[in-house]
Amino acid sequence: MTTRTLVIGDIHGGLKGLEQVLAKTVPTQNDTFIFLGDLVDGWSDSAATVSYLIQFSQQYNCIFIKGNHDFWCEEWLKTGTVNKTWLQHGGQSTFDSYEKVDETTRNEHLVFFDNMHNYYVDSKNRLFIHAGFTSMHGPEKEFHTSNYNWDRTLWEMALTMNYRVVDNIKIYPKRLLLFHEIFIGHTPTLVYDVTTPMQGCNVWNIDTGAAFTGRLSVMDIATKEYWQSDKLIDLYPNEKGRNK
Repeated sequence: MTTRTLVIGDIHGGLKGLEQVLAKTVPTQNDTFIFLGDLVDGWSDSAATVSYLIQFSQQYNCIFIKGNHDFWCEEWLKTGTVNKTWLQHGGQSTFDSYEKVDETTRNEHLVFFDNMHNYYVDSKNRLFIHAGFTSMHGPEKEFHTSNYNWDRTLWEMALTMNYRVVDNIKIYPKRLLLFHEIFIGHTPTLVYDVTTPMQGCNVWNIDTGAAFTGRLSVMDIATKEYWQSDKLIDLYPNEKGRNK
């Protein structure tokens, strides 16, 4: 049986899209699923998405990377303090989704968020991280750990340099030479009028804008075959997601 590693882009509470696209992959017990973060904030199913993923991880091998929206949600669940910026960027839908969630489930979710990875490096030296890192020595040497969740410079550099460099020349960005490949989310490809996963140098961006007008994407990292859900805005016709 073929062993696959499948990487999943930013979900943003879009459980309907998640269920749809995972079904398209036809999961098996030999698969590993790596979720690149931002599981919540956007569509109305944020709490239900976390519950679903907890159950999914009991059936399949899963690795969960923490995104900035997951960090916000975790802080709220932990402290009860509402970050106004969080509410304005999709957090209100998450806040509302927890309205009828009991304390036991909230505590289970808090443990889940606490156990998420800031980044993950597999046996073939492939990095999985929500946003990026700035240290020339790699994410383990990152001074500001918030960059794991927030940095956009890694992707912007990879995308810009993609058209200027080839492998093994002196101007190739040193950060990118640290890993065979890097898989990220965080910056929707819709920013570039692209609706599918994008590549810049050896960096793959799997966030195809599910929080907005795009679809949720899953990619087989070995073959680069990918699957997509319907547009989330069509799956949640009475909602706006993170669209203004």
